[in-house]
Amino acid sequence: MNVPPPELSKPDQADKADKAATSTTGTASSRGPTTPSADEDRMATALVQLRQALGVAELPLDLPGSDELRASRGAMVDQLEDYVIPRLMTLDAPLLAVVGGSTGAGKSTLVNSLVGERVTTSGVLRPTTRSPVLVHHPDDAHWFGQDRLLPDLVRVQHTTDDPDSLQLVSSAAIPAGLAILDAPDVDSVEERNRLLAAQLLAAADLWLFVTSAARYADQVPWGFLKQAAERSTAVAIILDRTPDEAIQTVSTHLARMLASRGLKDSPLFVVTEGKVDEEGLLAAHHVAEVRTWLESLADDVDARTVVVRQTLDGAVRAITQRAYPVADACAAQTQIAIKLKADVDQAYDAAVADVAAATADGTLLRGEVLARWQEFVGTGELLRSLETRVGGLRDRLVNAIKGKPQQAERVTVAVESGLETLVLEHAEAAAERAYTAWAQQPAGAGLLEEAPGDLGRASRDLRRRTERMVREWQADVLEMVRTEGADKRTTARFLAFGVNGLSVALMVVVFAHTAGVTGAEAGVAGGSAVLGQKLLEAVFGDQAVRTLAERARRSLEQRITALLVDERARYLSRIDALALRPDAAEALREAARRVDDLRYKARAGDPGDDT
Repeated sequence: MNVPPPELSKPDQADKADKAATSTTGTASSRGPTTPSADEDRMATALVQLRQALGVAELPLDLPGSDELRASRGAMVDQLEDYVIPRLMTLDAPLLAVVGGSTGAGKSTLVNSLVGERVTTSGVLRPTTRSPVLVHHPDDAHWFGQDRLLPDLVRVQHTTDDPDSLQLVSSAAIPAGLAILDAPDVDSVEERNRLLAAQLLAAADLWLFVTSAARYADQVPWGFLKQAAERSTAVAIILDRTPDEAIQTVSTHLARMLASRGLKDSPLFVVTEGKVDEEGLLAAHHVAEVRTWLESLADDVDARTVVVRQTLDGAVRAITQRAYPVADACAAQTQIAIKLKADVDQAYDAAVADVAAATADGTLLRGEVLARWQEFVGTGELLRSLETRVGGLRDRLVNAIKGKPQQAERVTVAVESGLETLVLEHAEAAAERAYTAWAQQPAGAGLLEEAPGDLGRASRDLRRRTERMVREWQADVLEMVRTEGADKRTTARFLAFGVNGLSVALMVVVFAHTAGVTGAEAGVAGGSAVLGQKLLEAVFGDQAVRTLAERARRSLEQRITALLVDERARYLSRIDALALRPDAAEALREAARRVDDLRYKARAGDPGDDT
């Protein structure tokens, strides 16, 4: 709940402020920082861990509600860095009152009038305030260094319009123990100003929310005030630029609006409409009530501490509450990423399996490959020999193949073309399946949109890489044959077939490994494989041929798999680049629970433990 202002009309309140001011060697803000208690140290550590957990819990995928949760996560990180952690470590720092509100509400004029001199610039053109201005007592300057409040803003001592700077103004007119920060408009036409205003209000111990008789019902300011109520932030409402005749009507209506929105305890001040002098100041009596209240609050150490702790505790509570939806969204992102990966794996696993099957079931032993193989071995005559007797087949193979080295080369070229076409077809199909699966999900569609190139097609260089892969495999087969026949190179049969001829025969045997084709092609493919095997057996023997065929088949499958792994990686790298951590969601929940536990112990008076 919000803290009401000190009731200045009661003498005991004034006495209390006097005693607080005289019972020490100086004001709380002018003393050096006190050492945080053990409980505060534990809480600070837990909050730092919560900040780290929020940093890891990224939400890069486009899921329903992700934009809002990303904004919420960013706001929590900013508030922890800008306010919660620095404030917890410096509880005796001056009370920071941030002046915020709508465009044209008169914030800068109000600040100047409260200080009694021009410290922040207002103007006719909108937006007016671009760079925030922080006014403090000279003795409090050390509290506002770069390592404390709003560390991302550069400290300057001069007037600037740079929204990344914080202008520090020292003035003895501001009581020690209090600092006033003039923020940009919450409804500025410039988004950077609106974001900065929200960031500054989140770093405030006390909101001085300024509105006017003409703007007090605007929607945007009430959105901020709703947040203040939800976070238990200390708020004071200043109804600025109010004509005398409208004070009763407007203030009564505004008070009812505050009460209905959970801000009934927030003090409401009225600043009547008045003439602004050449220095941009209202006459002192217009702001006397607000100034007196702020001075009383600055002088009362206990009241100041209550305001700070109320706002700080409310901010911590709100952050932990908002952390759980982010953790849930983080877990959902991990699950979606797993699903997207599974879709890609399914598409490319099927492609690998289909290519492996097609290179072993005789599918390749048709068309150009079959025609060139028949030229090489004279298949028509030899197939007829298979139907009658097999005994003289090896001799007939030798006679048929003699003097045909050029036909072996033609088989090699046909195999290269057939394998290349086969791999490209299945790679294209896999890319299309993966693309379709991703496009049906918002997260996947977002990744596709951001991806370089067209993931729905195979890579542009896949044809070149496939050609190289096939040639390397053929060279590998050639080397197997050469190595296996090292001690047979002078035999008549080895010389008759040649290394190239034996290599193409081995390829044919590999391509009909499972003899899976059906119908009329079964006899052709099967016969071709038998011829190839018999040719090889004529040189190497049965067992050696089986070993060679297995090695060649395994080498081909490994090379095709590696090629499609690279194609698959185009998709998977999009997910890997997100750097999602599977443990991020639970780590965030655990960090939030730890902070909550420490809050509850502190409220119950339990000193807690270090575990």
